[in-house]
Amino acid sequence: MAPMIEVIDLHKSFGSNHVLRGVNLRVEAGTTTVILGGSGSGKSVLMKHMIGLLHPDSGEVRVDGEDITRLTGRDLDRVRRKCGMVFQMAALFDSMTVFENVAFPLREHRRDLREEEVRRIVREKLRLVDLHGVEDKYPAELSGGMRKRVGLARAVVLEPKIVLYDEPTTGLDPITTNSVDEMILDAKRALGVTSVVISHDIGSAFKVADELAVLYEGRIVAAGPPEAVRQSDHPHVREFLRMWFGRH
Repeated sequence: MAPMIEVIDLHKSFGSNHVLRGVNLRVEAGTTTVILGGSGSGKSVLMKHMIGLLHPDSGEVRVDGEDITRLTGRDLDRVRRKCGMVFQMAALFDSMTVFENVAFPLREHRRDLREEEVRRIVREKLRLVDLHGVEDKYPAELSGGMRKRVGLARAVVLEPKIVLYDEPTTGLDPITTNSVDEMILDAKRALGVTSVVISHDIGSAFKVADELAVLYEGRIVAAGPPEAVRQSDHPHVREFLRMWFGRH
């Protein structure tokens, strides 16, 4: 069976800055893959290629069997609709209530839905992420963890096959980080989605990942189940992980 996402020999430069230097990655359907790397390693650039926000200098990005580097316009939009995105700081609209934030993709892409159906779907997705009685609140009234959950509800409201998480635990305290980790695991169990998480949070990565991929100097230098990556003999991977496991 073909993977849900496959990146093949992906190269991307910005001027003289060679960010991706031949990335190869497989993300199997129904799994959670965490792409680990330090600041400036190219994690965000790689994720933007997965949803067609950037076009590579060379290489392929296959999503659900289609090479999206060859798609434009409506064809690219059609594949993007298979993806939901949870942004680093949730990226909620401050002037909208929780209900309006989660309903936004439905109003944009499912204009055939009646209002009562929109309300039913929004409530269903909020229950899915264990949020109750918050529909009329504004983002500023919510905790960091609750905002992340609203962001996930919005990301899955169109029932995508893939959910992408951009540094979901950055800036969060340990208790909220644990809550976000559980949110990612719950979404996988409840929805059966394929998840891709970019992160530099090693503790979180080892908790949620079925597969880990370490990005360094524009290439994946270690990939596999978490314990296999932990045993990697690549010098950067050993140093990167030692900083965490040496303290825990």
